Formats: sequence, C-alpha cells, structure tokens
Amino acid sequence: MKLRKELWFGLSLMGVIVAGVLYMLASAPEITNGHIGLVMLALVVVAIMLGFPTAFTLMGMGMLFAYFAYHSGGQTASGAMTQTLDLMVQRAFSVMASDVLIAIPLFVFMGYLVERANLISKLFHSLHLALARVPGSLAVATLVTCAIFATATGIVGAVVTLMGLLALPPMLRAGYDVRMSAGAITAGGCLGILIPPSVLLIVYGATAGVSVVQLYAGAFFPGVMLAGLYIVYVIILAKVKPKLAPPLTAEQRLVPLPPQLLAIGAIGERHAVPALLSAIKGRRNASVPVRYLLQQLFVALLPLLLFVVVGVMSYRTATSVDAAPDDSGLQQIGDLSSKRATGGLSEPPSADEPAQGGLSEPPSSDGGLAEPPAEPSDGASAAGAVQEPPAAPAALAEPPGASASAAELPSSKPAPVGYWVGLAIGALALLVYYALLSFSRLEIFKMLLASFFPLLIMILAVLGSIVFGLATPTEAAAVGALGGFVLAAAYRQLNLTMVKESVYLTAKTSAMVCWLFVGSAIFSAAFALLGGQALVEHWVLGMDLTPVQFLVLSQIIIFVLGWPLEWTEIIVIFMPIFVPLLPKFGVDPLFFGLLVALNLQTAFLSPPVAMSAFYLKGVAPKHVTLNQIFAGMLPFMGIQVIAIILLYIFPQIGLWLPQLLYK
Repeated sequence: MKLRKELWFGLSLMGVIVAGVLYMLASAPEITNGHIGLVMLALVVVAIMLGFPTAFTLMGMGMLFAYFAYHSGGQTASGAMTQTLDLMVQRAFSVMASDVLIAIPLFVFMGYLVERANLISKLFHSLHLALARVPGSLAVATLVTCAIFATATGIVGAVVTLMGLLALPPMLRAGYDVRMSAGAITAGGCLGILIPPSVLLIVYGATAGVSVVQLYAGAFFPGVMLAGLYIVYVIILAKVKPKLAPPLTAEQRLVPLPPQLLAIGAIGERHAVPALLSAIKGRRNASVPVRYLLQQLFVALLPLLLFVVVGVMSYRTATSVDAAPDDSGLQQIGDLSSKRATGGLSEPPSADEPAQGGLSEPPSSDGGLAEPPAEPSDGASAAGAVQEPPAAPAALAEPPGASASAAELPSSKPAPVGYWVGLAIGALALLVYYALLSFSRLEIFKMLLASFFPLLIMILAVLGSIVFGLATPTEAAAVGALGGFVLAAAYRQLNLTMVKESVYLTAKTSAMVCWLFVGSAIFSAAFALLGGQALVEHWVLGMDLTPVQFLVLSQIIIFVLGWPLEWTEIIVIFMPIFVPLLPKFGVDPLFFGLLVALNLQTAFLSPPVAMSAFYLKGVAPKHVTLNQIFAGMLPFMGIQVIAIILLYIFPQIGLWLPQLLYK
C-alpha cells in the first residue's frame, strides 16, 4: 500500500507535467521550435521520473532534438547529422577541458578515505559523551558529527548510511522517538550538499560561471546557520517534550578511567590538574611511572599552552609597527599621477599648458642649452625646481617634511582595547574550563584529541587554503586527499583493499558527475538551438516581475523540482535556464547560487525521491518504516525554508565573507 501511494503520487505529478505541456501547446497561436524545446524539457523530466539514467537521457534527448533543430533550419539529413555529432564532440571536449572539475574526484577520494579511516565512530562516541548533559544529547551529537563528516566528505549517501549504523541504534535504545532520530540523521547527512567542500558548489560554479572559491567562502556561514538551527530545534523539542528524547542515565554518561589513573586514586568527578600534581610529588605514584603522569598533565595543560602561544603571537601582531620606508637609496619622487605635484620631478606639461615649475624644455629662442636661473635672494625656491641640496653635494638629501629618522620611530605601539577584551574573554573561558576539568572530562578531551581535532585541522587546512587564496580548489583538494591518506595511516586503516575500494568508488562517482555534465551540455545546446531559452526569457520578462518576485518564483520552482528530481539533475538541467535571466533582474549569481544550494537540501529530504530516506531505510531496523522517516524529515524541511528566508532578508550572511576577502 505504501509503494502504491508513492507510485500514484509520481504518476499524478507526471500527469500534471504532461497536461501543462499540452495546455501550453493548445493555447499557443503558433507552435514554434521554442515550444518544441519546452516539450523536450518536459519529456526529460518525465523520463527521469520513470527511472531512466539521467546522463544518457539528457544526451539522447539532446542529440535527437538537436538533429530536429538543424534539420528544421534547412539542413539536409546528412548535414544535420554531421552538425549534431560535431556538437556532441565539442560539448564533451569542453567538459573534459574544464579545470574546475578536477577538484571533484580529489574531494570525493578524500571523503572515501576519511570514511574508511574508522574516525567517525570515535568522533560520535566522544561527542555524545561531551554533550551528555545537553537536552537531546544523542541527536545533537549526531547533527554535529554529520556536519563535521559532511565537511570532510560532502557525500550524502556515505554520511547518512554510516550515521544510520552508528547513531540510530543508540538513540532507539535510549528511548528516542523514531521520527526525530530519523529526521536528525537524514537532515544532518544532507549538510554535505551545502557546507564546503561541496561538490554541488563546484557543479554550480562550472555551470553558472561563478568562482568556486567565492562560493565556498559564501556558503560557509549559511551552512553553519542551518546546522545551528537544526541543533536549536532538537534542544527545544527535547526540553519541551522529554519523552521524545529522554536524558541519558548516569550509567550511559559513565566514562571509564585508565587503570594507571585509578591507581593514584582518580575518580570521575575529582579535579584532574591538582590530583596529577600531587601524584607526581607524592608517594601514591609508586606503581605508576612518572613519565605517564607527566604525559597526562601535559594533555591537561594543552589548552593553557595553546592559549599562551596564541596570545603571544596575537600581541606581537597587534603591537607591531610597519617598517618605515627606506629613504637612503634612490626612490620615486613626487606623485606622477598629478601634473601639478609640488616638489620633485613632474610630468611635463602639454604643449598648450604653461609650465608650472619643475624641469621644462628650454625656450627655442635661445637655442641649445640655457644657463640655469640664479637662485632667488630670499632663499625660497620655485615650486618644484631642482636645486642643489643643502648637505654635501655627494649625498642625497633627506626628503622635505621628514621630521624624524627611521631610527627614531617607535618599534611598537600599544595593544588595542579589542585585544585585551579578547584576551580577557579567553582567560575567563580557560578559568571555567579548568574549574570544571575532572578526570572524566579529561578522558573525553583525550577522545576528542584523537578524533575531532585531527579532522578539524584537515578541514581548516583545506578550506582555509581555498578561502584565503593560498591554493586553488584543485590544489587544496589534492592536499585534502593526502590528508585522508595520512589520517587513514595514523589510525592504522591504510591498506591495499581500502585504497582499491576508495579508488573504485571515486571513479564511479566522478564518472557519474562528468557524464551528467556532458549530457547537460548537449541538452542545453539543443534547448538553445530550438529557441527554448529565448521563449522562457520572453515569458518571464513579459510577466513584468520585480527582482523580489523573480527570486521567490525561482526558489519555489526549485523547491518543487526537488521533490521528483535530485540536485544534480536540477543544477545541470535548470540552472542554464535560470542563470541567463539573472542580469535582467540585477541578481548576483553568487547570491543566487547560495539560495539554490540552501534550497536544494530539499532534494534529499522531500518525497518521493528523497534518497537520504532510502539510504537510512537500507540500514535501519525492520520496525522503522519509510513513512516514519518521511514524517521525521518534514520539520527539518520547514527549518530549511526558514533558513532560506533568513538568507534572503539578511544576504550578508552569505556575502560578507566573499566581500571581505575578495573585494
């Protein structure tokens, strides 16, 4: 019965599409090639909904209708076929020659290596212990883990499947509601679509001609905002309705301590630093090596050491003074951009402009070189004239107006108030941390050191090098792939079988994306040949929409398309239709791309195609039904709509960082 409902839903949607196309053809005064292009667009959507492969459907439809366009334009059958084949080769070559797409297999390879490094299970376990006292702690830990894992991989299927295996059984055993648990896993897994390094942003950038670097910088804060909204919703729901997410028991929050720490009398709630100091200088460490105690103390003091290093480096940066320009050697004198610079050499005046001082061509009446004029008696030189310096003739004079030599300039300046405020806040946070640092929390911190921080360092290295312009996305992706190797080796998971599996899955995913690009290029060329793009532009501009109305209409269309289609199909099929309209309404393609990326979260959360639901169903217990998973997704879809509205009302959420770094 459930499959029958979904089947009826899909057939009804296809019926609406076919009926709309027939109505359009019947109401048109004359059927042109542009109308045939819209028929092609409708046929592609219906064929994809029927289950035909997207890439080959796009290529097949594109070649068929391109042949029709050439043949209807007066070409012979053989000539139309030749031009169609030439078009296919040219479009395929243009995709193969794109440098941007090289980053896709590298990022995907990095994701598969991290997935197989057995890092995520340790990360989830340490996060759920660290957040044990937060309402809905297991669901919150799931969302945080999904956000971090999505940032490292960007592969929705891998994140949802793995978190379904790791997080769903503990949540169900703890008495969590099935719908909330399923919604948290599926919504968190879809964050990889938006949070960099996202493959979607690379595909959109290549399709719309937008810088992938700026897209990454712009998508960071919207992604964090969406993850934060998810977490706030879960915490509020768990607080209002504790039955949906019961708090963890004391047994579930228990953190086992190592035998060496137990031997010195350590218990879970005892303060760690004083106990370790007393054990080092006391008699209770007879059975515990001092080296081990020093190692534990070093780990406990690591945040303090990091705070001191960052504070000292920040102080040097905040108080440093830029070096004074070196005036001892030859230098450019005056402002060459101004014709009337006072002092120094200036650009010669034009032929019809009288000289305003400075070096000028001698008057022609004297012939040859003229004797330089005598120095005025009052000691003042003509503005801009070249004189003998007051110092020794062999030395260069100090520039006029210089009040102090470089040696007399201060080597530092007082630290600004903002530095001291930040230092005080950091010191206060550190004081609270050490006041609460018990042996249990020390063990949790050690777990995070072994799982969270290595992944965080790799993510910051990859994204930071891209955002700050230190590397291109392709170069950063290569560094990320190397980081995946290092992490897998560090966790002793690097072997030939794992590498072969990662390479195979990477090749499979990359081939799918690249074939989609080839099919999209052929399809969009055929659509343009038929005049479909011009017809759409004429219709949209004829509606006399404002930019706000256009944005709302386009996002509603993308939201509806997310039900039957996946994000890849929406990007490669419909973005070439929307992007040419953006200049007509004065919409920034970067901002439009951020709205689309945020909106396309629905492609994995909206039935009947919601792939994340099927990924989760494949690894969930048998009693978890597909309807329960769909019901759990709906509140998170509502949160996505709220996030889109917030991004539209406050566009600086996405545009502030790109404008700060690149403009």
